[in-house]
Amino acid sequence: MKKRIIVVVLFLVTTIMSSSIFAQKVYSCQYKSDADVKVYVSQYKSDADLVVYETKYKSDARDNSGIWYFCEYKSDADIKIYFCEYKSDADIVIYFSKYKSDARWQKNEKKHLMYKKN
Repeated sequence: MKKRIIVVVLFLVTTIMSSSIFAQKVYSCQYKSDADVKVYVSQYKSDADLVVYETKYKSDARDNSGIWYFCEYKSDADIKIYFCEYKSDADIVIYFSKYKSDARWQKNEKKHLMYKKN
């Protein structure tokens, strides 16, 4: 019985911790050197590595799914990004969608770049 309770508690703790590790609370930096990831915004969805939906609610920004909440303060963010003027300067290319259901990774090989930085 004790082992079963310990396993359940460990599972719950792991689940809670993993959901916060991959949060998508982002802060837009003014300087490239302050950013964890450099981002270029494409006009075309087909060019994007990641299709992003910007949410108004911090609670919606979960997982590494492309649903972003822009923080007002750098200390509140999990990822700091810098918007590049040129595609060649960027680590990832994104496309902003009007629809939450469009948010997703189109090229999974760059997905690791948006994991929470310490």
